[in-house]
Amino acid sequence: MGLCTNKGHDGWIYPTALLCIYGFFTYMRPSEPFLTPYLTGPVHNLTLEQVTNSVFPVWTYSYLAILFPVFLLTDYLRYKPVIILQGLSYVIAWVLLLFGRGVPAMQGLEFAYGMVTATEIAYYAYIYSVVDTEHYQKVTSYCRSITLVGFAVASVLGQLLVSLAGISYFYLNVISLVSVSVAFVSSWLLPMPRKSMFFHKKVKGDPAETSSGKLKSSSNKPGLQCNEQQSAATGDETDKQTHFYHVLWLLCKDLRDCYSTSKLIYWSLWWALATAGYNQVINYVQVLWEHVEPAQNYTIYNGGVEAVSTFLGALSSLSVGYVKVNWELSGELALAIFSAVNAGALFLMDYSFNIWMCYAGYLIFKASYMLLITIATFQIAVSLSMERYALMFGMNTFVALVLQTIMTIIVVDNRGLGLDIVTQFLVYGSYYTVIAGIFFVRSLYILISLRCKRHENYQDRDIKEETHL
Repeated sequence: MGLCTNKGHDGWIYPTALLCIYGFFTYMRPSEPFLTPYLTGPVHNLTLEQVTNSVFPVWTYSYLAILFPVFLLTDYLRYKPVIILQGLSYVIAWVLLLFGRGVPAMQGLEFAYGMVTATEIAYYAYIYSVVDTEHYQKVTSYCRSITLVGFAVASVLGQLLVSLAGISYFYLNVISLVSVSVAFVSSWLLPMPRKSMFFHKKVKGDPAETSSGKLKSSSNKPGLQCNEQQSAATGDETDKQTHFYHVLWLLCKDLRDCYSTSKLIYWSLWWALATAGYNQVINYVQVLWEHVEPAQNYTIYNGGVEAVSTFLGALSSLSVGYVKVNWELSGELALAIFSAVNAGALFLMDYSFNIWMCYAGYLIFKASYMLLITIATFQIAVSLSMERYALMFGMNTFVALVLQTIMTIIVVDNRGLGLDIVTQFLVYGSYYTVIAGIFFVRSLYILISLRCKRHENYQDRDIKEETHL
């Protein structure tokens, strides 16, 4: 029996350890905080306008185009092939980054990175198919925390190599290529799951054994053997198609049930709106930093800021588990307040002429978003099963990408307004202001409704007491 089906102690340690190795090395990319300075530097010599309006938008478009089919194929192929595809996409992206030249090559890089982000769901879903339920909490914490550790280590390493050793951005990307190559090799060693959340829920017997049993039973009738094989093959193909459409029907039904309550609708609405804005900020913040403080003199601290922001994000996410709040009553108000904080942080970044003020705004923005997305994830997860949570996560991400694509076409792309980076961040700050306004109105509605309901209850109680007297 394979390791992935072992019910003992080693059955969860081996795949978890391999997945953690894969997660660490995919995020151990010290060149990541210095992507824009590298693209606008002497190696590629692209302008900020080319990077902003022609290169970076390709990631958004490719991510949106690939996400939905990858979401279905990830479960159908049972995760491991998609993880291998993600590892290969990482390698292709960094090979292009190192040796490709010109805008078309960098657009190919962004397409490959769109494949990376679209296939990320396989990384987080894989482990649930190879370990028992009793280990879910433990392996989830390991797999999620190791990516934060990898990103933080990479950011600190990149900053130290640039600031203290004077290493060029090119060699930072060489280190990143080596790291993602190690991850790609480790992905081949992962055990192949025998089940998945939707298409392969039950572990069936070995198909080879089943077919051999059929052949053996029909071997006494040579004249019928060929026909039986053809009929069995046709029947199996029909069953697979029927099962596939049945699963799609169940997914649609589950999706309708996921959005059956106003609580889940509003938390999902914030998730989609805020994530769209967050992705835009993360994608273009280095361009703003480059505008405020050109990086060619190696005095920037992008790596250190990314490390600190990751630490603050992890800390704020961890704090959610210790905060005692009635989220049913105060959830929308918290979304409104922290969305307003996000808007303020973006305005601070936009109107600042000092890189340190710009960095401070980014730290506030990222920590605030991580706090709220953790709360939203928790609120949605407690109301849904694992299968429906994965489905809702995928749908919320898809809606966020649609919004992000619309924003990119209108604000960033040359075929739209093609705004400069300062005006872009003014738009993003205004966008979060609108989000804050929506949920502030929603929270007022909830508080007023509860107050009216309490007043009615008091009146009913007084009437009952008077009647009793």
